[in-house]
Amino acid sequence: ALSRQTGSTLFMTLMAAFATLLYRYSGESDVVIGSPIANRNRSEIEPLIGFFVNTLVLRTKLEAELSFEQLLKQVRANTLTAYEHQDVPFEQIVEALQPQRSMSHSPLFQVMFVLQNTPMSDAELPGVRLSGLNAQSTIAKFDLTLSMSESLMGLECEWEYNTDLFDKSTIERMASHFENLLAAIVANPQQPVSKLSLLSATERQQLLFDWNDTQTDYPKDKCVHQLFEEQVVKTPDAVAVVFNRQELTYRQLNERANQLAHYLQTLGVKPEVLVGICVDRSLEMIVGLLGILKAGGAYVPLDPSYPAERLSYIMADAGIEVLLTQENLLSVLPLDCAQMVCWDRNWETIEQHCQDNPMTDVSADNLAYVIYTSGSTGEPKGVSVAHRGVNRLIVNTNYINLQEQDVVGLASNFSFDAVTFEIWGALVHGAKLVGIERDVMLSPHQLANSLQSQKISTLFVTTALFNQIANVVPSAFNSLQNLMFGGEAVDVSAIKAVLKNQPPQRLLHVYGPTESTTFSTWYLVSDVLEEAKTIPIGRPIANTQVYILDPQLQPVPIGVAGELHIGGDGLARGYLNRPELTQAKFIDNPFASDSSARLYKTGDLARYLPDGNIEFLGRLDHQVKIRGFRIELGEIEAVLSNHPHVLQAVAIATTDPAGNQRLVAYVVNEEETLSTQQLREFLQQQLPAYMVPSTFIVLDTLPLTPNGKVDRKALPAPDGDIERSRKHVAPRTEIEQILANIWQELLLVERVSIHDNFFELGGHSLLAVQLVSQIEKQFSLHLPLATLFQSSTIEQLAISIGTDLATDKLWSPLVPIQPKGSLPPFFCVAGAGGNVMYFHELSQYLGKDRPFYGLQAQGLDGETPPLESVEEIASQYIEAIETVEQVGPYFLGGHSFGGKVAFEMAQQLQRKGQMVYLTILDTTAPVSQPARQDDDRSNWDSAQWISAVASIVEELIGENLAISYEDISDLTPDEQFSYFKQQLEMVGFLPPQTDIKLVRGLLQVYRVQSQTDYVPLNTAPIPITLFRARDIGSEEENSTNLEQENPLDKDPAWGWNQFSDGVVDIHTVPGSHISMLNKPHVQILAQHLQKSLDKAQKHQLETLNAKTTEK
Repeated sequence: ALSRQTGSTLFMTLMAAFATLLYRYSGESDVVIGSPIANRNRSEIEPLIGFFVNTLVLRTKLEAELSFEQLLKQVRANTLTAYEHQDVPFEQIVEALQPQRSMSHSPLFQVMFVLQNTPMSDAELPGVRLSGLNAQSTIAKFDLTLSMSESLMGLECEWEYNTDLFDKSTIERMASHFENLLAAIVANPQQPVSKLSLLSATERQQLLFDWNDTQTDYPKDKCVHQLFEEQVVKTPDAVAVVFNRQELTYRQLNERANQLAHYLQTLGVKPEVLVGICVDRSLEMIVGLLGILKAGGAYVPLDPSYPAERLSYIMADAGIEVLLTQENLLSVLPLDCAQMVCWDRNWETIEQHCQDNPMTDVSADNLAYVIYTSGSTGEPKGVSVAHRGVNRLIVNTNYINLQEQDVVGLASNFSFDAVTFEIWGALVHGAKLVGIERDVMLSPHQLANSLQSQKISTLFVTTALFNQIANVVPSAFNSLQNLMFGGEAVDVSAIKAVLKNQPPQRLLHVYGPTESTTFSTWYLVSDVLEEAKTIPIGRPIANTQVYILDPQLQPVPIGVAGELHIGGDGLARGYLNRPELTQAKFIDNPFASDSSARLYKTGDLARYLPDGNIEFLGRLDHQVKIRGFRIELGEIEAVLSNHPHVLQAVAIATTDPAGNQRLVAYVVNEEETLSTQQLREFLQQQLPAYMVPSTFIVLDTLPLTPNGKVDRKALPAPDGDIERSRKHVAPRTEIEQILANIWQELLLVERVSIHDNFFELGGHSLLAVQLVSQIEKQFSLHLPLATLFQSSTIEQLAISIGTDLATDKLWSPLVPIQPKGSLPPFFCVAGAGGNVMYFHELSQYLGKDRPFYGLQAQGLDGETPPLESVEEIASQYIEAIETVEQVGPYFLGGHSFGGKVAFEMAQQLQRKGQMVYLTILDTTAPVSQPARQDDDRSNWDSAQWISAVASIVEELIGENLAISYEDISDLTPDEQFSYFKQQLEMVGFLPPQTDIKLVRGLLQVYRVQSQTDYVPLNTAPIPITLFRARDIGSEEENSTNLEQENPLDKDPAWGWNQFSDGVVDIHTVPGSHISMLNKPHVQILAQHLQKSLDKAQKHQLETLNAKTTEK
């Protein structure tokens, strides 16, 4: 009837309906379908027997607001036009159009529609009874074929499909939806094709309501800090938080946070007042966050590593009235903040306030925090989250059950919303929160050891980090009860590796945008099919609803892709100061009975699996996630376009062979001299490090689509010949080629130039250790780690290796860790044990303009004997530094035992008439002291020496080596060294298969140096600056663990005043004897050291000017 009313044939009506089905399933508005035609349109061929069938290609354009009747008119016109040209063979059309051919599908169309509307009469033969037999196809000719025929029962359908693309249940659902669609068309042909119903009432009920039945009872009307205060009453003396071996109980944390809260209230902090917090990862960070909430305010995390320009924008956009920070971070913050509160500077005032819980009228509807995420306009946007949303995430939920005996790892950056779960999930349930250093998180071996030694039970890691760790040490997580990962596409092989190697008790794949308070869905990974290419993101967490909708907000069928929408109590309030964006992204929930309910449009593409779990498919826009950070590519493009010499810019995310995503920027510039380094530095001033592309490609023009838009698919691959931003020079020798292969494997890059810098490509100290290990295997050559600082490109390293292979290279104690810069170089002597690698971070934070040379001990190679007197060592070191600086002034420094060597160097140089400035890093003066009765090291056996060095290494890396004298004293010396080497390799301090002689060399140098007596005579006074570690006493206390009182302990200058030409300049810096040189403390040490060196240089210039004036 519908066909007759519109002047169409049944074929045209069914073709239009089938095109509508494909449109609704695929989301594609341009649908091309093939259909056979008898092609007997000439009277001459009517009596002929033969096959004249041709294939028509029918193209249909669909739009959301197009009614079915309008669509049918279009299909009718297209079909009649096709009939007029049915004589043109399909093969000839293909030849004329020359589409890109593929063995995987047919050209021009991959879907066929057939209507058999010719009556089929039964064949008759005399004396024979005949019956029909349906032919069974074994190979699908197309991806999908729908064949329909008329019968006495109506229309019969037969679906033929490619089993590589579809399964039986999918086609059965598709057939059912086609039937529902036909009924909807007949009922209302004037309805837009986008709103015609595909789903049955049962399916709709399942998708919208049954799978969203997640309601649980949780404290909707309480604030996060109030839940914490309830826990304090329950377990006041339980440990609440641990950072770098410092800890606070629940009572102590509550009292400190209360003092801060009362102080903040005097500054005007109350509900809806935003307080910025920019601090290092520490106990103070937790106290600060909690104190802000207790004062009634909401915190705005500010990552100290962000560029100053970005921090300034966030503070201005948020209207921050109070900023909580540390004195050492003031240099990266804008100085025009209304009220600046420095922990270290203001703590004496803060601790005068009351320790009782403050009174405030804050409610669960008030803001708890605002986290800034990347914005497509080039500026970050603030997501405003209330207390209720946090409560819904952590209390009485369905994906995890945290309890008081749990230990939760704090691994995330505190400006990343995963900390919401980590911090408040732990503290609201009475669990222990343990901070994990970033360096440990990035070292699979160290992380595995840390998780066990800290007894961590629950951990969240980004998917990128999970992939990395799982592929290196798949058993790293086996001590955990709950491991959660999420943020981007997961490497299925990494999942399989973890599952095969004693997996954690519960492995959870979680998903959720910041706008839905961290997590929205979860999936318990217990098994992975062999052919699996992805892992579902699961079902909604408690008190959360998830809908997969088409652009018209209609639910899509199971298996069909749509945009993921999230509802429920976890939704953020919106975007701070962005009402238009909030209105666009947070819409009314059309499926809720509550008229105030909203949905958040995630922009993520997903589909339902038959079992109700959700599969993530990608993004609808140009937003990506890299290492867990959400990045709007448009923000990178907008900032790049602001460069005065950039005409156009496009940013994309690509995936490297190891499955890691990286950012690539394409630019069209007006100056050929614009370099990659200039572009990188320009972005580093305005964007966080994780948003700076790793590769820049300069193009003459950007490729465009026929519509004039940038054709992102046509952009050249990052490793193609078009990459002219960095001149690529391929390996020229066998040594360079071997090194290039090693770099590609370690750094996960497809190609490297011989001029690429190892550290600029992503190398770090642990990878440097692995690189040296690989070089030793390939060349049978022991290469000191220090060589990497001297020769950090393939070309330089190949020359160094070639020279070592050809000759017996003379060893030098001088290591140019950072040799570039215009300022006078700083020469720093390593402590007992003599290896300078632990100075690397200090050299970095001193800046690129301060050359930094380390001085390391002879004997570390395990072959040459160590020098046994401080005077001999100092003399050797002076010869080495004179190859760099023939005359002074010399700026010397030394850590621990190295401080005494540096002092002797200064004395010898002064006797040569040179000017010297001395920096002492945490060691006492070389004065005669009473002998310690318990410290007769001359009688120590190898087990005692190994356990002593092990304790130093433990503090250096923050890990427990599980080595004590009792553990190894019953072993033979060879077994002791082997066990020590095995433990060092397990935590990543040494690479696998390290030569045992290097371990023996380390022990031998430490043994000799720690027993070296040095009391100088006839000294000359020199300028001395002393840096003392705040947390633990002197080097002697640290290394011997003796409780006997040291007479120098009562002297703030530790005896150095008698050797100084004035009062010793004393600085107390955070950290212990070892950790003062590691992150985060090394940043503060570097700042003070830089000021001290600048001051010394200024004094030197003034002295020279004074002498010149006298002359």
